[in-house]
Amino acid sequence: MSSIPKAISSFLERLFPMRRCLSGPLVLSALMLICNLEGFADPDPVILSSPDQQLIIRFATVAENESSGSGGKLVYSVDFHGKHVIDASSLALELSGQPTLGSNMEISESTPAKGSDDYNLIGGKVSNVHDLYNSVQLRAVERSEPKRSLVIEARAYNDGIAFRYVLPEQDAMKDLRLKQEDTEFRVSTDATTWALALPNYRSSYESEYVKLPTTAFSNQGGVSSSFLIGMPLLMHLPGVAWVTLTEADLEGNPGMYVTNPSGNWAGHWFVSKLSPRFDDPGLALTTTLPHHSAWRVLLVADKPGKLMESNVISDLNPPSRVQDTSWIHPGKASWNWWAGDIGPDGKSAYTTKNMEYYVDFAAQSGFPYMLLDAGWADGRDITKQRGNVDVPELVRYAAAKQVKVWIWLYSTSVMDQMKEAFPLFESWGVAGVKIDFINRDDQDGIKFYYDVAREAAEHHLMVDFHGASKPWGIERTYPNVLSYEAVLGAENNKVGRRDSPVDRTVFPFTRMVAGPLDYTPGGFTNATEDDFVARDQSPMVMGTRAQQLALYVVFQTPFQMVSDRPQAYADQPAFQFIRDVPTQWDSMYVLNGEPGEFVTIARNHGNEWYLGSITNWTPRDLHVPLNFLGNGRYIAEIYQDGADAGDHPEHVTIKKQIVDRTEQLTLHLAAGGGCAIRFIPKSKK
Repeated sequence: MSSIPKAISSFLERLFPMRRCLSGPLVLSALMLICNLEGFADPDPVILSSPDQQLIIRFATVAENESSGSGGKLVYSVDFHGKHVIDASSLALELSGQPTLGSNMEISESTPAKGSDDYNLIGGKVSNVHDLYNSVQLRAVERSEPKRSLVIEARAYNDGIAFRYVLPEQDAMKDLRLKQEDTEFRVSTDATTWALALPNYRSSYESEYVKLPTTAFSNQGGVSSSFLIGMPLLMHLPGVAWVTLTEADLEGNPGMYVTNPSGNWAGHWFVSKLSPRFDDPGLALTTTLPHHSAWRVLLVADKPGKLMESNVISDLNPPSRVQDTSWIHPGKASWNWWAGDIGPDGKSAYTTKNMEYYVDFAAQSGFPYMLLDAGWADGRDITKQRGNVDVPELVRYAAAKQVKVWIWLYSTSVMDQMKEAFPLFESWGVAGVKIDFINRDDQDGIKFYYDVAREAAEHHLMVDFHGASKPWGIERTYPNVLSYEAVLGAENNKVGRRDSPVDRTVFPFTRMVAGPLDYTPGGFTNATEDDFVARDQSPMVMGTRAQQLALYVVFQTPFQMVSDRPQAYADQPAFQFIRDVPTQWDSMYVLNGEPGEFVTIARNHGNEWYLGSITNWTPRDLHVPLNFLGNGRYIAEIYQDGADAGDHPEHVTIKKQIVDRTEQLTLHLAAGGGCAIRFIPKSKK
């Protein structure tokens, strides 16, 4: 194949699964077919490379089937470091009352470009983003009447590929009634996946990720079956790459899921499934033209930790629409719900007086917020109070102590009353709203997120979406959106579901790659797996106390709960780390980790650095270089598992030592354990 241009040679290899059987004459015959048969409308693929040339996405049209003599199916493929990640995969849209768009196409033109994403984030992985990308916009047109056109926009970053469908205004289509999007993701090998298997489209995404090969999700043995998989989806292609599949910029669109439709034991590919409309389940989207889909995102790296460090998802979202962001402040909050409304007398009471106790705790601890959870509103009417807790009075009490109050809201009530309720909350002085049980990401459900973010911003309200879909970057467009809850975390321990150190070592590589999460750490009644009991009062958490401390660094949570009752932290030296640790970061580095096993993350806020390291039920020693530190010497305040923490998980050893960036620390993690470290420049002391 040396006489064939390299790009075409590589493309040939992608199109012919039996490429190793192609001799020289057969290759030339195949090349003639590409150039001459109508089944291949464009002989050269449109090739887009990342700035470092390591990631490549190709677009082309191929014959619909072996016997087809006309028409071309629009496809794409992805390579990383010269190895196949995604084999030729279809791009198509199923339309109501019209043929599928994506068949019988030819690529009529393509326009390359390059750019740079430069912006600031308030509650992001980093405070300042600078990401280079190359891009292309290609137009595909049907070869026969009515000659509908479809535009594909694509970007290639050094750590990810993204593309989306754009439907321009055209005589052949006056509006868009989309039944389904048939984007394929034909993984080049049977990858190991960490998948969020969900029961339906009305999910809170509050579930565990299961580790299975891609083929395990296929329709096997001739028995009709399928798994609905939520985003993001983590895949490991051994010897090739680590990949996260997800989406970005959902405005005007429904959420995407995937399923494995292969129907055979060896099928290792996925196809997109869009959340259906409530009013017409046969449709996913109705709108006018022009219209663009959400971005389909494939983050690609040689190590799983690099996926966490990527900002591609926020890159792909529109810039901030909030002109004045001076009132938006990430921070920690005391919280009454997980503690069971326990007051200073040890009794449960949902009253103004008892909530003042949680305000006092926040003030004494240096936390800027107190979260008042469910129970204050008059049923579903969030413009009226039930009378047990006086929210305006609680806000006034808190303000006198330099604490602000967030309040819990039921999503359906917000859908019905946000226009009246949000100005009211602003007049009360409420700082933010936690909106729960959204449980939908259909077209109107996604619109709800944007409506809430916009209306809340107009009334200086920050937002925590709870019982929510995965993040997709809306926090760049509306930085008043601080967190999403899409994994229950400590809340599981009250309701009877397991929340284990194993899950916690999976979430950073899966759910957290997409954006901030509301996980609710800080439980100080710590238990081994065998001793754990789910209970509503004084709830336990599995794993060690040092792991609970480390979660404040491992998880990116701009609006962070301090979950336990105030009494649990009294006279506990380890609580100092929770008081000190920030919730807003300038940069982050994943120092090591394997999904489901362990992870270590370092983050900085100003000139201080923080490190969090956690393990599953396997105790281990981790050797961590400190080369992320700046120059000079640092005081390392180390909170680590006690020598007997495997049996007594509440035991924490606290020590200080002087370190610099040339050194390495060995972290001794107990079963279900962790280590949390604060690094303070020695000159600061």
